[in-house]
Amino acid sequence: MAISAEELETLLKESFPNGKVTITDLAGDGNHYAAEVIDDSFRGLNRVQQQRAVYAALKGKMDGSHGELHALALTTKAPD
Repeated sequence: MAISAEELETLLKESFPNGKVTITDLAGDGNHYAAEVIDDSFRGLNRVQQQRAVYAALKGKMDGSHGELHALALTTKAPD
């Protein structure tokens, strides 16, 4: 089962309400997205820590072979 870009954006905005979240559907199949998340909470965190926070926000949607989201190209950073 695929996930919509809107659902993905909603999940991320719940965890990063003051952040900027940009979602791009890479293949048009609801399984391959790119996400850019810019949030002040990332300040002082390394890239792995930032991306773990984003994956946690997805609440299991990428877990295992039965996840609703197959691939996510992720860009994270603190605002300039």
